[in-house]
Amino acid sequence: MTTIAHTPSIIGEPEVVERRPELVEGDASTAEHSAAWAQLKQAATAIQALQEKDGSIPDAAHHAEASRHVAAIVGGIRALAPAFPHDAAYLEALPADFAKWEAEGFGVPDFLDSLVAFDPASHRVDGLRHLVVFPMYTQNGSPDRHVEALIVEVIWPAFIAKLEERYTNKLFVSLRFIDFTPGYDTNSAVLFPETVAMREIPPFTWGAIFQDREAARFRRVVDAAADVTKLELLPSQQRLMEDQHLAEEVFVMWDLIHDRSHMRGDLPFDPFMIKQRMPFFLYSLEELRCDLTAFRECVALARDENADEQTRDRAVHVQHAILFDRIFRFPLTGSRVRNYDGLGGQLLFAWLHQHHVLHWTDTQLAFDWDAVPEVVIALSDAIDELYWQSIDRPKTAHWLAAYELVRGTLEPNPASVWARGLPDEVLAGAPKGYTDAVLDDEFPSRCSTRPSPRR
Repeated sequence: MTTIAHTPSIIGEPEVVERRPELVEGDASTAEHSAAWAQLKQAATAIQALQEKDGSIPDAAHHAEASRHVAAIVGGIRALAPAFPHDAAYLEALPADFAKWEAEGFGVPDFLDSLVAFDPASHRVDGLRHLVVFPMYTQNGSPDRHVEALIVEVIWPAFIAKLEERYTNKLFVSLRFIDFTPGYDTNSAVLFPETVAMREIPPFTWGAIFQDREAARFRRVVDAAADVTKLELLPSQQRLMEDQHLAEEVFVMWDLIHDRSHMRGDLPFDPFMIKQRMPFFLYSLEELRCDLTAFRECVALARDENADEQTRDRAVHVQHAILFDRIFRFPLTGSRVRNYDGLGGQLLFAWLHQHHVLHWTDTQLAFDWDAVPEVVIALSDAIDELYWQSIDRPKTAHWLAAYELVRGTLEPNPASVWARGLPDEVLAGAPKGYTDAVLDDEFPSRCSTRPSPRR
């Protein structure tokens, strides 16, 4: 299998933004064009070059320069603060954290106080903007905890606000990029509090996803993949490919339901944990379980005559977005080293094919769209049954059962130790032995095509 080469970071449309007037105090809509933001962004970018991986600046010879950059950053924050009154407590705490960092000789930064004051989940208003400045690393991007600065905008249409009453998820925040420092000039599409440099870990009260980047990447990859596979898109699917705003709303709906599905339902006693070392196919099943839960819920919403027209329309789009993102983007991007999202996409593709609703005939991809929902729900049922049965299994027995579920659809690597049967010393040993025996590419992809993005 080949992979798509690295491409520059993606943000949503419009790609060309009309220049706006200088910032009017109290008006965040022009903040990205203000002198204050230019000053803040330039200083934050400059101080990154002085920081070590942990965010510190140990060389005293650089402290005078660092102090000048901090003064510029703080000056920019204070000038911009009136435009973001809903973030007043946070923007007041930020200068204090910068001052403490400077006073303590630019050691490992600690921005716990300002992080605790930042509460975007309490302000989920469509179009509302936030100024975000933290020493942090960006997931799927830089591993270094460097000072990053962003201006972001909330995506929270009315139908989502109503839907959240049903799928309660008070921590979920959906965002759109307005401008950012180089740490986000990557494929990172999340803003998580745990990435911030801090002295201790508090209870987290929010997590944010940039739906504009997710949507733009989806449109770009699926457009190219559909071209390569000669897939004839339905008119509604074509509209999703052409409309960035629609795609953003679809991803908000998908992620809202997906995110709340983690840690819910009949779960094994040793459930999916992000910092727990397990065979990577366990992560595949958990992420796919949450996606298929969202798919199942959207099938029900699309058929619900009491739901409003916009919700029903977006629910159909979510189903197609999940399928296309899973079978196209995840298996075709990234490396073959423990690519658990890619494996989930392979499993879904093969399941659909083996249940005769996905066809690859005469080098052309096609779907029986009327039959797809029930087949996808059947895979969701199989994973749910695995989880339910594993309540009564020890951890490693759950791992073995999960492997059998995957290999029942996907052919393992011919060199797989798991497929041949783990030796007794591994079966009787610690879980580490099980995990170490999994190949980096335990279930090789059958796909060798490489879509060439056109957007």
